[in-house]
Amino acid sequence: MLPVERIITTCGRMGEKGEMACLDNCAMTGIHSIFSYQKVLKGEALPKAEDGIVDIAVLDMHHGWPNLGHNSIVQAVREAACDFEPLIRKANLKIRVFSFDVRQAGLLPEPPGGRFSIYLGTGGPGHIDPHMNDGVAAFSQGVREDPSWEARAFGLFDAILADREASLLAVCHSFGVLCRWSGIAAPVERGQEKGGKSAGIVENALTEAASAHPWFRGFLRETGSTRFQVIDSRLFDLIPDPAAALKVAPLSFETLPGDHRVGDALTGVEFARDASGTMPRMLGVNHHPEIMDSGRQKVIIENLWDHGEVTRAWYEERMNVLALGNRDIELAQQLAITTGFTFVWPLRFHLVKDLRRHASRLNRVFEMHENQIVETLFADRRERPRRNTASLAAPPRS
Repeated sequence: MLPVERIITTCGRMGEKGEMACLDNCAMTGIHSIFSYQKVLKGEALPKAEDGIVDIAVLDMHHGWPNLGHNSIVQAVREAACDFEPLIRKANLKIRVFSFDVRQAGLLPEPPGGRFSIYLGTGGPGHIDPHMNDGVAAFSQGVREDPSWEARAFGLFDAILADREASLLAVCHSFGVLCRWSGIAAPVERGQEKGGKSAGIVENALTEAASAHPWFRGFLRETGSTRFQVIDSRLFDLIPDPAAALKVAPLSFETLPGDHRVGDALTGVEFARDASGTMPRMLGVNHHPEIMDSGRQKVIIENLWDHGEVTRAWYEERMNVLALGNRDIELAQQLAITTGFTFVWPLRFHLVKDLRRHASRLNRVFEMHENQIVETLFADRRERPRRNTASLAAPPRS
């Protein structure tokens, strides 16, 4: 009998064909695809913006380091495009993802109001404060960077905050940069009293504010507890300034190894909410909800190892996380819930909103509203085996 999964975060086609389908024969590739991806190169001009194309900006904070997160973020957009493909084609729209190497190449996208409305920030190595990364200190992890990008990034964040139609979802390192921008928390290297680096599958705790939040109270309902599981890989805690933190909505904190008391490190924040009043539009989390499908992740990890691009320690740390999730179906389900509420479904909400707005500008109709993401998720659902399910709010395929 197949394991039951109530929460689906991957595309409907993957649910039908298996995890390897997206690697071997992705429906979002080829000359007739509605999805495309481009890594922006320094000095390169982007193709012109078009009303019929939704452009999404990825803020790549990895400084050239091998990683799973960047590709997983791009894949999350690809899978959403796959699920919504019939509706996107009917409205004669397309989706493009542009990736900007922020820390190594100093590249940043233009502010909202023109080409971009959706911004996605990745994790990355080294100190959160780029001025501290000298390539020598252990916490810099070999990263030596020009910190001049930070002021320009802060300007971009100001513009996103000021534009009520714009959204930013930030994970791990990008979350830390948002904390520096807002002044709500400072990075502090994790000491031995906390076991040093936080890595693997760990527990976080929702705040009272999250429990009362119109979106995250659904998270609480699904987990059945204020405690939830995350995939972690971080050297730094973000310790809040109590006065500054009043400017935002703290959503979660770490729990401590051993006794699982709620610790002092902030792990989730809503910086701004969508005009609908339900969904965060500037959201940061200090974990990795974008790492969500063990089948694909294993192939990516093995490929990086085979090509000599990662160390044995890097390889084993990530393979151990995948092995734990594969052995424990309930844990895998809990991680899927975390992925859904802290990344995948907010992304889909803002993507559908942008698709609808682009269609309207062209006097077309995108036959879905972003509120359906919330309404479908919060409606009562029956448990069904994965092979008979499609992704949340996925339209039927012809």
